[in-house]
Amino acid sequence: MNTILVIGGSRYFGKSLVAKARDAGHEVTLLNRGSSAPPAGVDRLVADRDDEEALRAALGGRTFDTVIDQVCYTPQQAAVARRVFAGRTGRYVMTSTMEVYDPATLPARAPGPTAGGGPVPLTEDSLDLLRAGQAWGHGPAFEYADGKRRAEEVFLRDPVFPYVSVRTAHVLGGGAADFTGRLAHYAERIAAGIPVDVHEAPYATSFIHHLEIADLLYWAAGQSFTGPVNAASHGALDVRGLSELVAERVGRRPHLRVVGPGAEASPFSFDRAYAMDNARAASLGFDFGRVADWLPAAIAEAASV
Repeated sequence: MNTILVIGGSRYFGKSLVAKARDAGHEVTLLNRGSSAPPAGVDRLVADRDDEEALRAALGGRTFDTVIDQVCYTPQQAAVARRVFAGRTGRYVMTSTMEVYDPATLPARAPGPTAGGGPVPLTEDSLDLLRAGQAWGHGPAFEYADGKRRAEEVFLRDPVFPYVSVRTAHVLGGGAADFTGRLAHYAERIAAGIPVDVHEAPYATSFIHHLEIADLLYWAAGQSFTGPVNAASHGALDVRGLSELVAERVGRRPHLRVVGPGAEASPFSFDRAYAMDNARAASLGFDFGRVADWLPAAIAEAASV
């Protein structure tokens, strides 16, 4: 039995992660601001992770085999965690995002790599955080991507514990539990005959099932590798293909409306390439599923909400 602290973990795939670790017999503690009660068999600590003194006080003398950080969004939060958990944990797993690769938010504003004129899925070493430099931009997408990149950099620059960043693809499935509403956006609009806004030549992107990412985070907590690892089911998909699959489920042809350059489109429509390669995690022993196998059921869940 291991001692596992989950920071956040009170909604969506975080809840599945907590339940999986508990059911496997581990001693699981949830740390949050007290917004929701923990599930049966799980301890809870209440603190604001941004308040270093309050966090230290809540932890007391506790130590953990693994900390899984579900809600680290900024370098400031990473710096607090780095100081507080130094000497308290044998392993630190941060839930990061594929958005760290987004060319639109990178300092160089560079397109994804190509081979023979086509986009190549990005590997973990496609991004050197320690040499990336400062990005400049504005808006929620930029702030989210840059915050995650810089948070990862804090942990990587001068490691004080074994550290893993799980760069998560777009998470789908779970019906009403999916608080983002992104898949429901397609089910609702296509069923109602409302146009779905897409780029003229959208690029494929990466996805992962909500239970699969919970499994991967739990798996990563028990391994010995360090550094970034991409988390994506096999099989990238673009917005047109996604819309066709949704249409099959709701029984109505999709109405796709092309937006101009720089205009906002529907979720998962991208005018740039940054789908991920999952070979590192696969080579380390994680068995990924295929998007084609689980997506129809996820669409059905979204359509029934």
